[in-house]
Amino acid sequence: MGKNEVMMDEFPFPSQFMINTKPLSLMGYGITDIEIHFLQIKFTAIGVYLDPEIVTHLQQWKGKTGTELTENDDFFEAIVNAPVDKFLRVVVIKEIKGSQYGVQLESAVRDRLAEVDKYEEEEEEALEKIVEFFQSKYFKKSSVITYSFPATSGIAKISFATEGKEDSEIKVENANVVEMMKKWYLGGSRGVSPTTISSLAHNLSAELSK
Repeated sequence: MGKNEVMMDEFPFPSQFMINTKPLSLMGYGITDIEIHFLQIKFTAIGVYLDPEIVTHLQQWKGKTGTELTENDDFFEAIVNAPVDKFLRVVVIKEIKGSQYGVQLESAVRDRLAEVDKYEEEEEEALEKIVEFFQSKYFKKSSVITYSFPATSGIAKISFATEGKEDSEIKVENANVVEMMKKWYLGGSRGVSPTTISSLAHNLSAELSK
């Protein structure tokens, strides 16, 4: 990707992001939206940054087209599980209360955990902390939520930045919750943003064919 940034809606996403002195590449981008009475309402713009090394973990999909990969949930499972740094940058397009976002995240993660029988007391507590973290926030337009998933540990860092307020962050140390948060954004056909999933598949298909 030669360009230095990609515009999503009206927000620029740099083509690289430094995490712990390591440059991660913008491999996917898109939006979350819904359609009401033929009107598209956009909520957030998303950038997915991955360690370029991820292609070494995806070799079995070499030669597949972006369209084939978009429809292949095993491919996205492999992205989620690959032991490389991952970073998500989510920019608010439409103002909402942080509590609304927190509840969305909580129900998506809880449903996925319940399906695989991993929703226990520890997971519930971890999710409650996340909901609490977002509860008092107000998502003004251009506010930024980031998710940082280190390569090998089952922890994640969520941060929130908005104009005029000090940045805040929370650490999530429950590996099951962390995995399902990744799947909320990167989970193939069940990911929250089909445009991001499609972009990720097409860009990784191009990287794999190099």
